[in-house]
Parts: sequence; C-alpha cells; structure tokens
Amino acid sequence: MSETHESAPVNPVFSVRNLWKVFGPKAHRVPGDKELAGLSAAELTKRTGCTAAVRDVSFDVRKGEVFVVMGLSGSGKSTLVRCLTRLIEPTAGVLEMDGEDVRAMDKQRLRELRRHRTAMVFQNFGLLPHRTVTDNVAYGLEIQGMSKHERRAKGNEMVEKVGLQGLGDRRPVQLSGGQQQRVGLARALAVDPEVLLFDEPFSALDPLIRRDMQEEVIRLHREEGRTMIFITHDLSEALRLGDRILLMRDGEIVQLGTPEEIVANPADDYVRDFVRDVPREQVISVRRAMRPAEKAEADRGADVSPDTLVSDAIEAVARSGENLRVVDDGRTIGVIDHACLLNVVAGLDGDNGDGEADSGKDKEVAAV
Repeated sequence: MSETHESAPVNPVFSVRNLWKVFGPKAHRVPGDKELAGLSAAELTKRTGCTAAVRDVSFDVRKGEVFVVMGLSGSGKSTLVRCLTRLIEPTAGVLEMDGEDVRAMDKQRLRELRRHRTAMVFQNFGLLPHRTVTDNVAYGLEIQGMSKHERRAKGNEMVEKVGLQGLGDRRPVQLSGGQQQRVGLARALAVDPEVLLFDEPFSALDPLIRRDMQEEVIRLHREEGRTMIFITHDLSEALRLGDRILLMRDGEIVQLGTPEEIVANPADDYVRDFVRDVPREQVISVRRAMRPAEKAEADRGADVSPDTLVSDAIEAVARSGENLRVVDDGRTIGVIDHACLLNVVAGLDGDNGDGEADSGKDKEVAAV
C-alpha cells in the first residue's frame, strides 16, 4: 500500500491496524498463518473455503476530515466501513475510536457507539413509509428516549437544515428521490454524531440530483466540520468530496492520499487506469505545477496561493496574459507560466508537491 509519508495524527477518530475480515470455515486461522495470509483470493478460497474481504488494512481517520473509501464492487470497501462499528465483526486486528478499543466493547457500550457517536446514511434511504418526514428524522432520537416535544423540535430543525422547509408533514412517498435522501441525511444529523458514515448514498440518484446532494454534503461539512467517512465506487465523487481517499482492491489498500496525490502520483497501473480520464487541471494545485522564480519575477505580477487549482490559474493567465507568482506566507515560492499549465494538462508535470518549486524531490512514500 502506498501512502504519502507524514506523521500520524495525535488523536485520530478511528485508528485501524492490521485489520482482517475473513468469511468461511475456521476464518480465524488465516490472519495468523503467514502462508495462508499471502495467498491470492482465488487460491485462499480453493485451499480453505474462506474469503478475505479485508486484508491486513491499516489507516487513521482524522478529526474533521472527509475520508473516502473507494473501490469497485467486491473490493471490500463496504465490509471495511461496517467493521468500524462492528456491524460486521472483524476477524483480527486493532480497531480504536477516540483511543477506545472497539473490539473489546460489550453490547451496551457498542450500542451507545452506534446510537450516539456514529450515524449511517444508506443508499436505499431506509425511511419508514407510515411516518411523516419530521417523524422519520426524529426516529433516532425516539430510540434514544428523548421526549416527543424535544425530538419533534429537533426534527424540524434538521428538516430545515437540509433544505426541506415546509415538507415536514409529508410522507416519504410524496417526495422525490433526492428529497428522500435529504431526509435520510437529516435523520443521521439529528442524533448529533461524532462521525457520519455514508454507504454509497447517492449512487441510485440521477446525475443532477447526485451533484446537488454532493454539494449538500460539502456545505454541511464546511458549516459543521463533522468527521465523515464516505463509501463510493465513483472516482469523480471521491475526488469532489474527499480530503483523503483510500483506494481498495481485493480487500487491500492500493493507495491512500489526497485527491491531488492520487491523480498526480498513482501507486501502480491499477490506480493509473482509474485516474486516466480525470481532468488533471481540476485536481492539481499550482504548488505542484510551478517553476522556480527568476530574480526579476519575485515581486512582479499578480499572485495566487499554493493551493490554487491549475484550472483557476489557467483562467487567470488567459485573462492577463502574464505569469502568476505563487506566494506562501508573503514569500514568492514559484511562478506559473503557460508552459507549467500545459505540462499539467498533458500529464508532464511529474511530482513537485513538497512546497518549493526548485526542490525537485520526489514525495517520500512509505509502505504501511
């Protein structure tokens, strides 16, 4: 697994180390047996009758980030996220939430985690057809034992938060697919969880409605800063929403990094094929694209921040006809010109993401 080298967060929300989920007879044998653990998926099934849905996975989820788990069908992404709250029991490994051992939790403590600390938004909405929108939103609060008056007030508040003002007394059947998904989102928000888990919630929606819901997630994250873990098979959705993306194949992590890192530095041919058609200029920043500034350029011309997307820089250069200075903390650290921009679009920019235009160093990659 490839991951940009960086220090681990001090207090991750979730910390996962060497996690396995194996289905089949005597599944517990597989993680501890070096020979079995090293077999391919097909060979493991042939030899043992077992399937390793999650294989020796390690990562941290940072507080306040949108952490996307992405992969094709059968990659293990949904199984992995369900292991986080033990909706599926892990076979082996370390799993902690806020430093607490999730695998050691008794039933009561685990119930508290699922009811109060996490909430999940599902693809099929999971709404109760006989209840109104507000009562659906407040259902989790009812389970928690909140009074009817309090939970209806909270339910109405959440209905408004997700843009469904005036629809609180309707039944789910009277809503569009996008509106029903907003009800599901409001229901998850109502319990005020520390972490929101999204299980491919928008994949069944029409493209325009899907984009609207993605915008809603971005808005809510910007307003609340809540930690979100998002499952998807859609690369464009992952790039749009994720602060970091964990890309899986056959139960293993192929690459973990920011959208820019994954597009600019794919770990292998599998990832390279995934990102082949991505418009690079819409993901890569000028920090990676810039060249060293000549002495005469250090104080001349318009400036942009290092995190400015190349697509925005293209527009600025096209309008002005002049180069742009890349300025960080009042200091010119590089210059963007036509050649820099064309290199990104053509995929010739290479890796220059360490924050200095003249470093020429490759990012350090660590195997986890």
